Amino acid sequence: MPKRHNEYISIKEALKEFVETNKLNKGLNKVNVAEAWAELMGNGVNNYTTGIHLERHTLYIHLSSSVLREELSYGKQKIIRMLNEELGEEIVTKLILR
Repeated sequence: MPKRHNEYISIKEALKEFVETNKLNKGLNKVNVAEAWAELMGNGVNNYTTGIHLERHTLYIHLSSSVLREELSYGKQKIIRMLNEELGEEIVTKLILR
């Protein structure tokens, strides 16, 4: 049962406590990573992205273009760094392009 607060708390704090209490961090991380990918990569890459899957700090990106896959493979570390900066924490440690 959630804690009862006598003082007022902000909605941000209440939602954070709710997420932690119900162990929803994994699911939210998956959604946040997908949104960060779409925002950082733009329409050009998103048009060829067919799937995004986060599992144990490894981000799997499915692409329909082998040429784009090869181009993105040269900048994997930069992409990981940009995603983690966008998310504000170290969520992605490995990137696999398929």
